[in-house]
Formats: sequence, C-alpha cells, structure tokens
Amino acid sequence: MDVKLFATVFATVFIAELGDKTQLATLLYASDASHPKMTIFAASAAALVATSAIAVLAGSVVAEYVDPKAVRWLAGLGFIAVGVWVLVAND
Repeated sequence: MDVKLFATVFATVFIAELGDKTQLATLLYASDASHPKMTIFAASAAALVATSAIAVLAGSVVAEYVDPKAVRWLAGLGFIAVGVWVLVAND
C-alpha cells in the first residue's frame, strides 16, 4: 500500500466531507434519541463506502478514455466555477 497516496486521499476526502450535506443528514439522524447510534454509524459508513466504490469504478472507466491530466483540469475548473458562482450568486 502506498501510504503517501492513502494519506493524501484520506485527508482530501475527510476535509471535503466536513460540514457537507451528508454529514449534516447523519447529524440529524443521530440527534434523535430514539435512533440507535451504531445503526446510524453503520448505515452512514456503508453509504460512504458505496459512493466511494462507485467513484473508483467510474474513475477507472473514465481513465480508459480520457487523459488523466484533462480530468484534473476539468475537475479543477469545475471547482473554481462553483467557487466563483458561490461568491457572485445573489440571494
């Protein structure tokens, strides 16, 4: 296992997930005292694993047809576009 790659992916996904709608939804379920916390944790973790597996599979397919450098550029430009939109969008 490439520890540096593991740490990079872990840190990137961890930071990206902090405060997002997935975490907020999980927080709302956990705030209900009648919901077992281990069930919420297991379901939330399973959902994140499933979406990550889909992303890895999709990335593998995309990599067969698109140059990885182009994917990085498109992803970077997409993030910039969303950031600009968030900054200039009117309420």
